[in-house]
Amino acid sequence: MSVAQVKRIAISDSPIPWLLPLVCLLVVFTIYPLIYNVWLSFHEFVPTKRALKFVGMANWVQLWNDTRFWSALGVTFLYFIVALVFEIILGMAIAMLLDAELPGFSVLRATLSMTLVIPPAIAGMMFLLMEDPQFGVLPYLLNTMGLLDKSTPILATSSLALAGVLVAEIWQWTPFMVLIFMAGLRSLPAEPYEAAMIDGASSFHMFRRLTLPMMSKVIAVAVLLRGIDLFRVFDYVFVMTSGGPGTATYTVSLYAWQQTFSFLKWGYGATLSLVSLAMVMIMANVFIKVFKVRW
Repeated sequence: MSVAQVKRIAISDSPIPWLLPLVCLLVVFTIYPLIYNVWLSFHEFVPTKRALKFVGMANWVQLWNDTRFWSALGVTFLYFIVALVFEIILGMAIAMLLDAELPGFSVLRATLSMTLVIPPAIAGMMFLLMEDPQFGVLPYLLNTMGLLDKSTPILATSSLALAGVLVAEIWQWTPFMVLIFMAGLRSLPAEPYEAAMIDGASSFHMFRRLTLPMMSKVIAVAVLLRGIDLFRVFDYVFVMTSGGPGTATYTVSLYAWQQTFSFLKWGYGATLSLVSLAMVMIMANVFIKVFKVRW
């Protein structure tokens, strides 16, 4: 292609000049790493030789028989479900409470969004200190209410550690759901509500018969976005518990990181990440098909 042709394309209505930078970024940061990861999953790093060795399907066979992986997958799904349920319920409740133009509500809405600018690792460190059994505020409050002995370490107790991590997750990302749900509530037509009020419908019936059906698409999009993010949780677990006590908070992302960077099993770490990616893609596409999500 000559210089004149390139110039013509650049000043024409052709989409190529606008799409080319995006395509280059996509190839460099998405397609190439994915292909390399697939290639790496059939190899394994040998530290003594400082080289990769072809192992065929050994990493995939190991993953199938790896009880630690299946345990981490179970923890990931539990984390995913509990966090999503709480964030949807709290997000909808807070959004409906703040969906009014009363004095001070604009400040509250702006304050809610402040949690989203805090890095997850910093939020995890905050709650690590807040849940400390000696000087943490959460154990003190729970002890005051008679729900927990103050000396009980939340993050060092197998039955409580995952809940302790979930508190940080729910606190930081519920405002995200609130913002999405508020945008959806503001877009709803007023006429159906006026007609329902004339017919004497209660607030609960209006919520169940009008708000939820009309908000279904908004809720589906919010669930899809948060669900993808929740499945790859890493920051909170790494900072607050490092997967402990035992394997109580071990997630797939943390396990893949440990295999790759702590044990230098690059091939097995790549295999774990590919399986995680495949699960997310399958679940996301099934969800989109079932709930007919439209962008």
